[in-house]
Amino acid sequence: MSWLHLVIISPFLLAFLIPLLYKSFKQIHTGWFVLPLPLVLFIYFTKYISGVANGNSYLYSLKWIPSLGINFDAYIDGLGLLFALLITGIGTLVILYSIYYLSKTKESLHTFYVYLLMFMGAMLGVVLSDNLIVLYSFWELTSLSSFLLIGYWYQREKSRYGAQKSMLITVFGGLALLAGIVLLSIPSGTFSIREIVANLDVVTSSSLFIPAMILVLLGAFTKSAQFPFHIWLPDAMEAPTPVSAYLHSATMVKAGIYLVARLSPVFSDHAVWFTLVSTIGVITLFWGSFSAVKQTDLKGILAFSTISQLGMIMSLLGVGSAALHYEFLDDNIYVVAITAAVFHLINHATFKGSLFMVVGIVDHETGTRDIRKLGGLMTLMPVTFTITVIGGFAMAGLPPFNGFLSKEMFFTGMVNVTKMNIYNMETWGMLFPVIAWIASIFTFVYSMILVFKTFTGKYQPEKLEKKPHEAPIGMLISPVILASLVVIFGLFPNILESSIIEPTMASIAPSLLDAGEQFHVHITFWHGFTPELFMTIGVIAMGILLFLTLNKWTKVYRLFPESITLNNAYNNGLAGMEKGSSGIMKFMMTGFIRDYLLIIFAFIGTAVLITLFTQGGFKVDTSNMADIGIYEAILAVIMVLGAITTVFAKSRLTAIISLGVVGYTLALFFVLFRAPDLALTQLVIETVSVALFLLCFYHLPEFKAKKVRVKFHLPNFIIALLVGVTVTLVGIASSSTKLFDSISQYFIENSYKEAGGENMVNVILVDFRGFDTLFEIAVLCIAALGIYSMIRLRLAKEENR
Repeated sequence: MSWLHLVIISPFLLAFLIPLLYKSFKQIHTGWFVLPLPLVLFIYFTKYISGVANGNSYLYSLKWIPSLGINFDAYIDGLGLLFALLITGIGTLVILYSIYYLSKTKESLHTFYVYLLMFMGAMLGVVLSDNLIVLYSFWELTSLSSFLLIGYWYQREKSRYGAQKSMLITVFGGLALLAGIVLLSIPSGTFSIREIVANLDVVTSSSLFIPAMILVLLGAFTKSAQFPFHIWLPDAMEAPTPVSAYLHSATMVKAGIYLVARLSPVFSDHAVWFTLVSTIGVITLFWGSFSAVKQTDLKGILAFSTISQLGMIMSLLGVGSAALHYEFLDDNIYVVAITAAVFHLINHATFKGSLFMVVGIVDHETGTRDIRKLGGLMTLMPVTFTITVIGGFAMAGLPPFNGFLSKEMFFTGMVNVTKMNIYNMETWGMLFPVIAWIASIFTFVYSMILVFKTFTGKYQPEKLEKKPHEAPIGMLISPVILASLVVIFGLFPNILESSIIEPTMASIAPSLLDAGEQFHVHITFWHGFTPELFMTIGVIAMGILLFLTLNKWTKVYRLFPESITLNNAYNNGLAGMEKGSSGIMKFMMTGFIRDYLLIIFAFIGTAVLITLFTQGGFKVDTSNMADIGIYEAILAVIMVLGAITTVFAKSRLTAIISLGVVGYTLALFFVLFRAPDLALTQLVIETVSVALFLLCFYHLPEFKAKKVRVKFHLPNFIIALLVGVTVTLVGIASSSTKLFDSISQYFIENSYKEAGGENMVNVILVDFRGFDTLFEIAVLCIAALGIYSMIRLRLAKEENR
């Protein structure tokens, strides 16, 4: 195991210790024990920056299930390193923030940090796994830990609802992702992402390529809250603010972004990839920004703004994949859309993380997040206001903050779409920059609402649960650091060029680089009087106008019927499935074993019989069968007569005796086939069975045949006939089909040589199947002990009487 493997599992290891630390050091906030881990991991990952910047990648393999091609291959390149730094860096700040946000006396801190560490380890596993099956395992673990974190305040109905909703939608996407991974592995013959990329010709020529792509995108879209799967994210805001700042701004929701970026080298050659990724991204961008404006809860605004920003990054990755084939490159060889996607990924983590923490501070210090109750907090909370201005203006795309730079590059990428001759881009391709521009106007509006509706205007202390004041310094440290990065990356964007952005782009678009080459990125504020500049000016002008006239035009939201929403569709669908499953359960779970057997036998018989004939499995071959002797024929007739007599017997004694005849006749068959051991065993079992039957029926009420009327049930007869015919045909087909050499020769040759026994049956039972026989004996011993205990209890009870 390498150090990198240990780094990935270290959060899980610490999670095991948290309950012990929580109980042993109750006077110390548990977060202080957790804080050093992400900080150390962040420092550890920084050592890879120089090597990755020079075009190196690092692979550490750990065998897991090599026979299935599943190994824990930890892999670091530009893309993986970027996400690892975000996960550990933002994780450090979130944990520091949570120490001051969560009360050590009122909250169950040990469960909170166990869940948070589980999530951190799962995210590291997702972004650092080269093997797709391992990636999927961690992927589902992020859904599980996210479910636990969102439902942390499980006493609240909304928390439970949000946790369930996120779990159902993301796990649905996860199962689709698993199916896509399996389809992708069939033509490539591997689960390794690097090997799949190395064998693209085989993969892209497969008929499974498009289905695999769609299934993979389903997984990515559900995790990254893309339309129409975005509905889980607003309800996830019921989680504590540190969770929202960590999961829903910087990490989990970007797992889908990571997946699309990681698999872009595999799928980006196909126009379907561009169409789906860019179109869904742009739709999500617009709908998220449009919906954010009408929200009155600060977290609600940030939830829909996150959806919008994720759509923006997704659309850039889609446009960038198309740009790979149309070479919209400048003299420095960089693709604007991909650069914008990577840069905005970083920028969004900084300004959105700070804004989530600010919202938590406002809620913590005022007791509400409702903007209708807030206002006039600027003088009371000046530091919080300053952080909000920086984060909000960066989100709005205003200079000199980092969001302005990536937003300008986003406009450039959207304008370039109109130059691509894909599906008549000269016509409907114009929709991309138009929708992007309109969505950016709404982005500007909700950013201004967040800043000014909260901190300016009339102060309303009578509507607040607490007297507002500035947050303690410990709660301000993390958002101040993130806001500082917003300013630093805005004023000095090129500090990230060669160290982070260029290696990440090389991971997303390796096909653009020849051996030994690297991308060369240079980000500047001024590009001259370009269409992007005029788009920005238009966004600011229209945004200010719409913000100042909010009360006049927001009535448009009332035109959308509340009954016709995706949330209602989800709720009604869930209720319908619950009602349907309840109906099925009531129909099938009758409480009668005979009904259960009818269903089981009917299904098995039908399925086996259909498979037998549709797949050409039925075959009759009597060439290898021995001749049937007169004694065997007589015994067979006796068995059949005994079985028929058992069914139609009118007395218990007759039924028991006829059933015993069937068993004893079977023992005679073993004698004819020269299997004395089996014959003796059958005789003993049959004797004991008959004796037990007689003893049991002796204590039952008297059986009177004249009162018993056995009705003929046609369904029972049909199913019995079906099972009988199926088993008979399967037996005939099995005897007539020889796919492999008989194993009997192995036992003939090795029974004496390997086990030292001449009786082959005994050797098989005692040596070759020794453990099986041992466990059977153990089961019999347990049953005997149970019977003995019941007898002793019965005797003790009678003695007490």
